[in-house]
Amino acid sequence: MSIEEVLLAEPRGFCAGVDRAIEIVERAIKRFGAPIYVRHEIVHNTYVVNDLKAKGAIFIEDLADVPPGATLVFSAHGVSQAVRAEAVQRGFQVFDATCPLVTKVHVEVAKLSKEGFEFIMIGHKGHPEVEGTMGQLSEGIYLVEDTADVQHVRPRGDKLAVVTQTTLSVDDAAEILAEVKRCFPHVREPKKQDICYATQNRQDAVKVLAPAVDVVIVVGSPSSSNSNRLQELAQRLGTAAYMVDAAEDLRAEWFNGRRRVGLTAGASAPDILVNQVIVRLRELGAVSVRKMEGVVEAVHFPLPRGLGDRSMAALATGSSPAFASAPAPASVADSPRLD
Repeated sequence: MSIEEVLLAEPRGFCAGVDRAIEIVERAIKRFGAPIYVRHEIVHNTYVVNDLKAKGAIFIEDLADVPPGATLVFSAHGVSQAVRAEAVQRGFQVFDATCPLVTKVHVEVAKLSKEGFEFIMIGHKGHPEVEGTMGQLSEGIYLVEDTADVQHVRPRGDKLAVVTQTTLSVDDAAEILAEVKRCFPHVREPKKQDICYATQNRQDAVKVLAPAVDVVIVVGSPSSSNSNRLQELAQRLGTAAYMVDAAEDLRAEWFNGRRRVGLTAGASAPDILVNQVIVRLRELGAVSVRKMEGVVEAVHFPLPRGLGDRSMAALATGSSPAFASAPAPASVADSPRLD
């Protein structure tokens, strides 16, 4: 085996939204006892989901599978207004683990729709975040997955805005947005890019990492959009790249004749998996491990009221200028909103 060095991308792994979502489930289990029901996988990572199952979480897709009076958590990807309404109608105690950066998109859609805007959403069909965002409206929101889809959008009026799934390839989204602006020159863009800081930072790190190594390993589950984008980006830059859910997925033949291995992880992949991959790479002959320089993230999102400590509750009520509280249905615990 010819591996001499493993280069660790910086940043990699968990983002603030994922940290928050997992902590919401763990605190709910501790406070209310098992089981706690979670609509959809809390984040798209097999290890995380199985760990929470062992602690007492039950993951469901249909709210009819949740017994009356149960505690329910919405996943980090967000949910439609129809799902929110059904949860209220069924009387569940709900904690919203939607990433605040996804919530920001939902708030923007709600606000602009009241002003008469229709929307183009750039995203992947079937992804739960896309379903949640498009489900903020009953009509007037059009999904485009590539530049060709833009040609088929037929808005009813002349007020059009664009929103984006937060975990897309930055470069792909920019290409599609350029086509949207070409076809609809007066389209309203978000004040700030919808693609989240963590997605951008991890992709930027791979742009530095990939040219410096012979092969890139991405730790992430197949269902993770942002992890898939990291693998695609490395390949687009001309570097062989593979995605693994766990260390045992590594294949020795991937490293034949390759001296330098780049290692990164999607925003929903925990450090324990990265460390296990490093152990396996050492078994395959890696001599040294070095962390590349990169952005240091210092982002924190407060927990919903009812689960956080006093300082978190203060943030959630708007004491911090970065956050503003937003009304929620009476039986749904408040979640922080980013304006």
